[in-house]
Amino acid sequence: MTEPLRLGIAGLGTVGIGVVKIIRRHAAQLEARTGRPIVITAISARDASKDRGVSLADYAWETDPVALAKRDDVDVLVELMGGHEGPAKDAIETALATGKDVVTANKALLAIHGQALAEQAEELGRVIRFEAGVAGGIPVIKSLTEGLAGNEITRVMGVMNGTCNYILTQMEATGQGYNALFEECGRLGYLEADPNLDVGGIDAGHKLAILASIAFGTKPAFEDVQLEGIQRISPEDINAAADMGYRIKLLGVAQRTGRGLEQRMTPCLVPANSPLGQLEGGTNMVVIEGDAVEQIVLRGPGAGEGPTASAVLGDICDIARGFRLPTFGQAASTLQDAPAAQAELPAPFYLRMALQDKPGALAKVTAVMGDCGISIDRMRQNGHADAAAPVLFVTHKTSRASIDQALAELEKVDVVSIAPVALRIETV
Repeated sequence: MTEPLRLGIAGLGTVGIGVVKIIRRHAAQLEARTGRPIVITAISARDASKDRGVSLADYAWETDPVALAKRDDVDVLVELMGGHEGPAKDAIETALATGKDVVTANKALLAIHGQALAEQAEELGRVIRFEAGVAGGIPVIKSLTEGLAGNEITRVMGVMNGTCNYILTQMEATGQGYNALFEECGRLGYLEADPNLDVGGIDAGHKLAILASIAFGTKPAFEDVQLEGIQRISPEDINAAADMGYRIKLLGVAQRTGRGLEQRMTPCLVPANSPLGQLEGGTNMVVIEGDAVEQIVLRGPGAGEGPTASAVLGDICDIARGFRLPTFGQAASTLQDAPAAQAELPAPFYLRMALQDKPGALAKVTAVMGDCGISIDRMRQNGHADAAAPVLFVTHKTSRASIDQALAELEKVDVVSIAPVALRIETV
């Protein structure tokens, strides 16, 4: 009989329990597809007495994930604890050092320490798989490293945080503001323990850094990702975008240009009739563009017990089959340092501000924008009941640096009542 692949699962939250359930439910199917049994031999979590809705009595228990990583009856450490420092990192390093492969859903760890871990794994002849770390159940890592390996990737972009997409689409559907929907997400359990990881774009930024590394053969560089959350988006922005044929998404974009590697996770306007514009609720979407394939769109659930556990099992099955691949799709030693783009490719921008209803107010604003080299394509002034008049601008293509300069100068203009909101309009 073929030797079983023995798993040690560190972390028994939603995803960890989902992995246990799938292995129990589909044991025969997994063996048929991989040619060997896949079994759980040991598990680790902080509280052994907690009722997790499934019996865990058949598995050895370790309270310390590092001890789990050292066990002789574990072939693969499945790390589902999270966190880019501390026990998760220690357990993965220990597993690699003791001859084990690793499957993880830990995007923060890979975005920040991925290069060092990849070098350690490859030096020791081990593999690290992390499909579940990006876009939940969508097989985007396999698509980039395997199916699209023959392409020169030109751009990767996507909506990779379901909580933010839920808030933005609900703002449009219900007319509620950001604060009310943020509280609703908290009640529904959609937010991370630190909510800023979601609404501040950090969680999605980790994912973008990983995709950029694979797509462009560069070392992961999360520190170079431009981050902006959705906290300042208002129903007025949602409605104005809709009137112009756009929707607002927290959009990640990575592309290599003559200026360097652009990586940004920011709210953007996208055409409402595009695949990204039609994305609803908590669903994720990744768009990949390559010289041979042109454009492909991957869409699916970005989180949750089933989808994320499904991605974990896909990685486990590859290891069971004997499929070995460098962590980021090519040898870690060949990954290049990626100089961050000092300037982004020009694009049109949407600007919203409130001006005091005084003669010459609009002239002062347009003068500042002209002095910063910004040309106005469209302008709209809506009716208002108070002393501050909401004004919307759409610019011709300009640089983010020019926009930032204008925003800084507008803060000094006495007729600007509310700090302007600026959103890039992305071509998709």
